[in-house]
Amino acid sequence: MNQRVFNFSPGPATLPLPVLQEVQQNLLALPGAGASILEISHRSKTFEQIIAQAEANIRQLLNLPDEYHVLFLQGGASLQFSQVPMTFLRGSGRSADYMVTGSWAKRALAEAQREGGVRVIWDGKENNYSRVPKKGEYDVNPDAVYVHFTSNETIQGIQFPAEPETGDVPLVCDASSDFLSRPIDVKRYGLIYAGAQKNVGPAGVTIVIIRNDLLERVPDGLPTMLDYRVHAENHSLYNTPPVFAIYVVMLVTRWLLESIGGLEQMHAINQQKAQMLYDAIDRSEGFYRGHAQPDSRSLMNVTWRLPTEELEAQFVKEAKEAGLHELKGHRSVGGIRASIYNAMPIEGVRTLVEFMEDFRRRHA
Repeated sequence: MNQRVFNFSPGPATLPLPVLQEVQQNLLALPGAGASILEISHRSKTFEQIIAQAEANIRQLLNLPDEYHVLFLQGGASLQFSQVPMTFLRGSGRSADYMVTGSWAKRALAEAQREGGVRVIWDGKENNYSRVPKKGEYDVNPDAVYVHFTSNETIQGIQFPAEPETGDVPLVCDASSDFLSRPIDVKRYGLIYAGAQKNVGPAGVTIVIIRNDLLERVPDGLPTMLDYRVHAENHSLYNTPPVFAIYVVMLVTRWLLESIGGLEQMHAINQQKAQMLYDAIDRSEGFYRGHAQPDSRSLMNVTWRLPTEELEAQFVKEAKEAGLHELKGHRSVGGIRASIYNAMPIEGVRTLVEFMEDFRRRHA
């Protein structure tokens, strides 16, 4: 099949078509380099310019103050689940606070518990992880090393509409599935990490944004590759980074700036796409049942059930035949999941909504 389908995969996810076209056009020889981006040295002037531009784009999109460092690492969010507590919790004699809102937050918690004392200040298990906590439902320990939360849960389809209140305690965020999808008050954060493969690029690169005061707390004795200071001092070039992935991040962030117009505009588009899907669910008279509670609905991952598992399987099968791929929900939640990250065009969501309406007419 050479024709592109609408790819609703939760990740690796769809990329902007203009970015893919530019990668294709210049894959054999990067302009000015005489070689492919897959072949050039990470020590070359060409790549130094690429990684510097990727960082500059991220700084511009987030309006990032100088006291924050942008690092391009490897290992995904899964390695950050360990690196964060290994750095700040191990041997500190203090505890960290964790909010458990779904599958990824649970994984982060499990890794932190290996490194030291952890206190769960909110757990959504009793409501089947269908919402995020409201203000006043959690109590932050003012002496905590940090507070960790997952801004968007891809599996359950829930998202924090705003950052939790943590006072003076540093806020650490796994932003893998909504990074650069909307403006954030970056000064509220001590550290943000995100695997790129949802909104920002291909799998293989992890973006970490860390504030100076946290960088200064990094203890001696960590493995070199797990020391944030080493990567900051070497501008993410201590070892060979994922060159191709960083190149695509540069192109995607440039697309966000030049084609979309920034994060305010991207957020508005994402709200429009999500509203189209949630409206289709809400007007289905119970045929489609959303998993997330309305005030916690994700703009990135829309999850819902049908009356029976047999109908859900039929929905996924017919949708794929209609060019709507990767709609099967995660096994822990079941049902349907449509991941509509930044690069999913409105046309794709509109086509899915039309399919949903037709499927309901035929099977309700």
